[in-house]
Amino acid sequence: MLQRVSSRASPPIPTATAIHAKGPLLGLAAAALFGASTPVAKLLVPGAGVLVMAGLLYAGAGLGLTAALPFRRRGAEAPLERSDRTRLLAVILSGGVVGPVLLVAGLGRLSGSATSLLLNLEAPFTIIVALLLLGERLSAREVAGAGAIVLAAAGLTWAPGAVRLDPAGVLCLVGACAAWALDNNLSQRLALRDPVAVARVKALAAGAFNLALGAALGERFPAEGPLAATLATGALGYGASLVLHLFAVRAVGAARQAAYFATGPFLGAAVAVPLLGERPALAQLAAAALMAVGIAVIVRARHGHPHRHPAEEHSHAHMHDAHHAHTHDAPSSEPHAHLHRHEPLVHEHEHLPDVHHRHEH
Repeated sequence: MLQRVSSRASPPIPTATAIHAKGPLLGLAAAALFGASTPVAKLLVPGAGVLVMAGLLYAGAGLGLTAALPFRRRGAEAPLERSDRTRLLAVILSGGVVGPVLLVAGLGRLSGSATSLLLNLEAPFTIIVALLLLGERLSAREVAGAGAIVLAAAGLTWAPGAVRLDPAGVLCLVGACAAWALDNNLSQRLALRDPVAVARVKALAAGAFNLALGAALGERFPAEGPLAATLATGALGYGASLVLHLFAVRAVGAARQAAYFATGPFLGAAVAVPLLGERPALAQLAAAALMAVGIAVIVRARHGHPHRHPAEEHSHAHMHDAHHAHTHDAPSSEPHAHLHRHEPLVHEHEHLPDVHHRHEH
């Protein structure tokens, strides 16, 4: 049943603390899980091929999310629809096919230092696409904060030694980062849908492709024990991480989440300290401090102005707040998802570029 959101009703608008706290926590949690999966995977399967490892981690993510389906509450999220097929296919192709293929093509042409440094381009590319194509907006302070995080990530991935720069290899790595940036921004367009469903389809498709390509190129597969452990690592480091990442994109937009997710290398390095017996160097501690400053700058930034919500009809997960002031014929749990219509509404409050605040400035 279509529910109409009344412009006359006025439930409380979320406080600034609530608006700005949830998204960053989700984004940092996603980065922590993803960053931690890298040293764990290296410990589990030394010498495994890049594509096989990526395929197993994605497969573990897809299987883990599939196993979680019976435990989820019905009606809490809007399901994928036929109209999402094209966008979902583009997400799979850009993030799960084109990105890994270009990564592998560039790995053999570049030194380890060059590869690690170039992979940091994903965050600024994601931010640029979000600002230019999706109409997101970052203040000067937020741009500085994001820059500090990306700079710190580059510092963490710098390794002494010769940096071999082959033009074709550089283009491949740049192209891979651009593909992942496109994936991140296209995922924002799927923010209305169930993040678990989106992540599950993407992970299973990407896992199957990477494993097939790895097998075709003759990459080594692990034994049964490490295989099971790698799948379990993928369930958390890729599956749960991707779901949290999509929730964060829904809450704060692709640009800000790109900055939060760029903390992954540091969080992975932190996990490597007890796991691999490594000791944090002074440069790593300095990078951590710079990241902390960048995160604080972004989280503390505030954005609010009078804005207009046009009439709109859609379905997505929501709670009854100032943007969803409607009644139900029967009691319902929150959050819940159903088709509802928004009447035009003009008001002023602090906000982030979530699903209801992607407007021009």
